[in-house]
Amino acid sequence: MVEPIDLTLLRSFVALVECGNIQLAADRIGRSQSAVSMQLKRLEYDIGVPLFVKEGRNLRPNASGQDLLIYARRMLRLSDELKASLKHPDATGKVRLGFPEDYAAQLMSPILASFAQDFPLAEIELTFGTSPQLLQLLKASKIDVALITKEPDQQFESIRLENFIWAAAPEYRAWLRDPLPVALFDAGDIARRIAIEALQNAGIPFRLVCSTPSLLGLISVAQAGLAIVGLVESCMPTGLIKLTEDDGLPNLPSLNLCIVQSAGEPSLMVKSLTDHLRRQLPTNH
Repeated sequence: MVEPIDLTLLRSFVALVECGNIQLAADRIGRSQSAVSMQLKRLEYDIGVPLFVKEGRNLRPNASGQDLLIYARRMLRLSDELKASLKHPDATGKVRLGFPEDYAAQLMSPILASFAQDFPLAEIELTFGTSPQLLQLLKASKIDVALITKEPDQQFESIRLENFIWAAAPEYRAWLRDPLPVALFDAGDIARRIAIEALQNAGIPFRLVCSTPSLLGLISVAQAGLAIVGLVESCMPTGLIKLTEDDGLPNLPSLNLCIVQSAGEPSLMVKSLTDHLRRQLPTNH
């Protein structure tokens, strides 16, 4: 009788293929590098063929490894779905989540990935927008849950403080120009208003170089040295630096991040996502 393949070995195999080297794969699955190396050797022994080609410090799957990868992902997905169906037998269906784009990559990506792993039968529908836009969508029942930045007079419970900062490309020193070139999100964005009020209260002459709904657009303008930008610190990419009062910029207040649900009794899936967000969003206040 042919022995079944250990799913633990397949999980390490997939992690290595996706990460490219043993160190990153070990970090992803929470094991030591030596443990991952031993698992991969055992997998090759069990299957009876080599699975990788070495390229410098990295490993890439050979033809057999690429074939195995297709089956490994399928088997792991079925395993995750089985565990989720037993753990959350009624947790199926669609949940519509909205949040500002600047929270997407750094803050929300790992949280959504862990939710999808815990609830693989869930259908997650994402909408990006400003906080006022998202509140309107909630009111119209077009989304189920929103992660928003609240206004001072709004009574929503704050679950996280986000540092709001000025950022720029250091080599262009755009913050030394007069008037100060600034790029911000489109009108209606709370952070935009806060940034403009801070500059006006500090008496700093400025000109608005760019207004955009796109985080990528803001970052591109800053990286090109055309302007400084106002960003939440958690989404600042490499290549930009944080500017402070030492650079002649006014301090910006922290932003209050809140979870808001649409009116009415939430479905089990909506409740599951809301609970997941409350558990997984790292608090810093």
